[in-house]
Amino acid sequence: MKPFIIVILILNSVVMTAQQKTISRKELLKTAIDQQIKSTEIQEITMAAGQGAPEHLHPCPVLGIINSGEAVFQIEGQQKVILHEGDAFYEPKNVKILHFDNASAEKPLVFTAIYLKEGSEENIKFIK
Repeated sequence: MKPFIIVILILNSVVMTAQQKTISRKELLKTAIDQQIKSTEIQEITMAAGQGAPEHLHPCPVLGIINSGEAVFQIEGQQKVILHEGDAFYEPKNVKILHFDNASAEKPLVFTAIYLKEGSEENIKFIK
């Protein structure tokens, strides 16, 4: 009987350990990309406190995630939104981005941008 109890205790311990090491997934963004993707370029971009990007567009779709800080984000024809740390964003190909600005006057904004390329197009074109 003792070996059986020991086996049960060991199995129970294994199950509890496995439950503590589960992987969790949180969907951040789901979007359709209307192009063939042949390559990607990934950049970590840091904007100084209070810094804003000029109006621009991207010749390729861009996916991104805010690593730290907050951004004021606005695509032409849409409302301004505040992106917080951990938020994902999508900038469509050839659509004007009116705002991608650091929302803080005290802290830098750090984000990762993933450029989805068909060929050798530029990452960004400034309008102003």
